[in-house]
Amino acid sequence: MARTAYVTDLKGLQGECSANYLRLIRLLGDLGAGETRELELTGQRGRFGTLWLSVLERAPYTTIARVSQSSLMDGVIEPPRMRVHLYHDVRMAEVTDFQRERHFNGRYRYPNVRMFQPDEKLQLNRFLGEWLAHGLEHGHPTNLTELPG
Repeated sequence: MARTAYVTDLKGLQGECSANYLRLIRLLGDLGAGETRELELTGQRGRFGTLWLSVLERAPYTTIARVSQSSLMDGVIEPPRMRVHLYHDVRMAEVTDFQRERHFNGRYRYPNVRMFQPDEKLQLNRFLGEWLAHGLEHGHPTNLTELPG
């Protein structure tokens, strides 16, 4: 059976980045550089973690944000964290760092030394989208101002 090369799903990646931009704009609101919003995550069985949204830098055309989460499992597994660049002129948000890895390519040969999936960049941006959607649905602000509309 012949193996076909992975072709980058550019439309899918752009769609994810556009949707994530809208989610982050809603969650970050008017936070300035150096400010953090804390969202307590709750469900039917009570509190299960905290989503942290921090603005690291804010400029007219870009914002750099950190998204992280803490939970009861922090002593057992490393909590997830991402650095995300928001590009205001094209209304897109892109994951640029995940855990300790930086600058992801649009496509990887597989297998590779780091064991990245061929579509690693798309998967990271999808994960961010699911994470932010979860925060919008289950997050309750515990500091600063309420989430905007």
